[in-house]
Amino acid sequence: MRKQSVRTAALILCILSYLLVGAAVFDALESEAESGRQQLLAQKRGELRRKYGFSAEDDRELERLARQAEAHRAGRQWKFAGSFYFAITVVTTIGYGHAAPSTDSGKVFCMFYALLGIPLTLVTFQSLGERLNALVRRLLLAAKRCLGLRRPRVSTENMVAAGLLVCAATLALGAATFAHFEGWTFFHAYYYCFITLTTIGFGDFVALQSDEALHRKPPYVAFSFLYILLGLTVIGAFLNLVVLRFLAASADAPERAARRASPFRRGAPESRGLDPPSRAAGAWATTCVAHRILQLQMQACDNPGFSPPWSPTAIRGGRADRPRARRKSI
Repeated sequence: MRKQSVRTAALILCILSYLLVGAAVFDALESEAESGRQQLLAQKRGELRRKYGFSAEDDRELERLARQAEAHRAGRQWKFAGSFYFAITVVTTIGYGHAAPSTDSGKVFCMFYALLGIPLTLVTFQSLGERLNALVRRLLLAAKRCLGLRRPRVSTENMVAAGLLVCAATLALGAATFAHFEGWTFFHAYYYCFITLTTIGFGDFVALQSDEALHRKPPYVAFSFLYILLGLTVIGAFLNLVVLRFLAASADAPERAARRASPFRRGAPESRGLDPPSRAAGAWATTCVAHRILQLQMQACDNPGFSPPWSPTAIRGGRADRPRARRKSI
C-alpha cells in the first residue's frame, strides 16, 4: 500500500511537471506571434473604419455576423450529412466546435445523447482495438513462421512497434487525402489527422467546411466519416496496448522486488549473511518445520498403519498397499 501511494504521488508530480514544461514551451513559441496578430488585426480594423466610416458599434455587429456565418461555409449544417458529422464529433469526444445546437431542445438532447453515446463508443472502440491487436499478433506470427523461425513468439515490444507503424501509415494516408481535397499542405493535413484521431479536436482545421462539400461531394464525405471511425480504432488500439504494457510493468515491479528481497530464495547471497532479526525469523521457521516432522514420526510409531502425506503409500492411496494395523494382544 505504501509503495502504491508513493507511485501515485510520483505520477502526480510527473504530470504537474509535464504541464509546467508544456506551458513554458507554448508561451515561448506562441506568445510573440499572438501579439503580432493582435497588432495586425487592430491595424486592419482601423483602416476599415476610416475607409467606410464604421463606428465601434458597427464594427462589433460585423464581427458578430462574420462569426455566425463561419459555420455555414459548408452549406446547411443540420441536414442529415451535417448532423451525422456532428453526432460523430459528439460521441467520439472530438468536439471541433464548428457547429453547435442553437435551440434549447437541441442542447438538452445533445447532453443526453452524449451521456449514453460516449460510454457506448468507448466500449465499442475497446472491443475493436482488442480484435485489431489480435489480428496484428497473428500476422506477426505468420511473418515469423515464413522467415523460418522454429518457435516464433510475439512479444509486447513487437506489438508496440507494429502498432506504431500502423498508426503512422494511417495518419499519412489521411494526410495525403485531406491535403488533396481541402487544399492544405501535407503538414497541416497531418496535423489535422493527429488532432482528430487523438480526439483533441481544436477546430482550427476542420474537413468538409468549404465549397458546400457536405452536399456536393458524397464520396469524400463517406471517406471522411469512415476514416475518422477506423482511425480512432487504430489509434485507440495502439494507445490501449501502450497503457496495458505500462500497467503490467507497474504491477510486476513489486513482485520482482519482493522476490529479490526474499532472504530464503535459492542461491540468494543475502541468505548467507542475514542480520540477527532475519536469522532469528529463519531459525523460528526451521524449528516449526522440525517440530511438525517430529509429530508425524511419533504418530507413525504409535500407529503402524499411519503413512506420512509424502510417503509412496499415501501417494498410491490404495487400501491393499497399506499395511494393516495389528492389534496388540494383551
